[in-house]
Amino acid sequence: MSGCPFHDAFSDHRAKGDAVPITFDGEDLTMIVGFQAVRKAARSHGEFSSDAPFRVPIPSEEDVRSVRQLPIEMDPPEHKGYRALIEPHFRRPLAPEYGERIEALLSELIDEAVERDSIEIVRDLALPLQSRALTYLFDVDESEAEEWISWGIHVFRDGEDGAAKGSVLEDYIHQKFDEAEQTPGASDFFSTLAHAEIDGTRLTREQCVGFANLAFAGGRDTVIQTVSSVFYLLTEKPDLMAKIQENPDLIPTTTEEFFRMVTPLTHIGRVNTEDRDVHGVSTPKDRRISLCWASANFDESVFKEPLEFQEDRKPNPHIAFGSGAHTCAGSHHARLIVRTLLRLLSERGISAQLLEKIDNVESHEYFERRTGFEKLVLKLEEGSV
Repeated sequence: MSGCPFHDAFSDHRAKGDAVPITFDGEDLTMIVGFQAVRKAARSHGEFSSDAPFRVPIPSEEDVRSVRQLPIEMDPPEHKGYRALIEPHFRRPLAPEYGERIEALLSELIDEAVERDSIEIVRDLALPLQSRALTYLFDVDESEAEEWISWGIHVFRDGEDGAAKGSVLEDYIHQKFDEAEQTPGASDFFSTLAHAEIDGTRLTREQCVGFANLAFAGGRDTVIQTVSSVFYLLTEKPDLMAKIQENPDLIPTTTEEFFRMVTPLTHIGRVNTEDRDVHGVSTPKDRRISLCWASANFDESVFKEPLEFQEDRKPNPHIAFGSGAHTCAGSHHARLIVRTLLRLLSERGISAQLLEKIDNVESHEYFERRTGFEKLVLKLEEGSV
């Protein structure tokens, strides 16, 4: 991989056109790689359907979950009513008091980090940060975060973090819905779903679990790796905090540029609804389509000098959070965390020295891409910018 902060793993694919045939984990896929083509496909539900249980995430997750994820594995118009059930929770980050809680949490964690000789960012800062922040999003007691921290940084993957994550996650979710069913009128995420109705009919337990499964899978590990990558960026661009100190108006554009270049989710699946030509690739009905966000966000026809981190990039129409009806519900939360983090780091003049890192790499026959870190040890210093 490139030695620059971020890496475009798909330029060779884009050189061949807007779509390429690939084999991913033994399955033939058509990967759409051009920005405009990906964006259009994400909004073309009649051609490329999300109504495909267990087939929307790439790679598939049949071995780590037992339920259909909602509402991501649904198509409009049905999708709209289901997403509306959880929308109030995911709009909570827009409230001023939510931002105040995130700022207090980040300040506490930064205080602890700069007092240490070194800190392992992934497990000792990013994991507790997002675990505790999710309790604000879900409107549950902050003590719940201790359980989530114990799962480690890969909620669906076994490894050095301990137990098999799929079973642990679903066991936990069932327990929370058992409790929620006994507390009508409560406002937390689990209670909202446990008593929710669609067209006058209560959600089934399986549907409730499908919502919660996605909320953890989609909003936990991705933010952990995003926050870790922000800290790594300090080591690669040591002048960035000084620039933001001088011009705080750079924080919003820096945040968007950061999401463009990191793009936490490499790609997501759709299912082809009939035999068709997809940008020159003959694609049979029922073949999975990869919408490759990570390629689209480096498309040279849309982003000038896409490998350069430009903190003042405008316009920046990135699709790191997806596009259309399925745009990530957690985008307000993620943006708030990164904007607040950049502001606090710049105000305090934080610099970072890299001591050790182990990349988290997606490695396949057709691409190799860093999606964060298994381990990132830094020395943080305050007032040195």
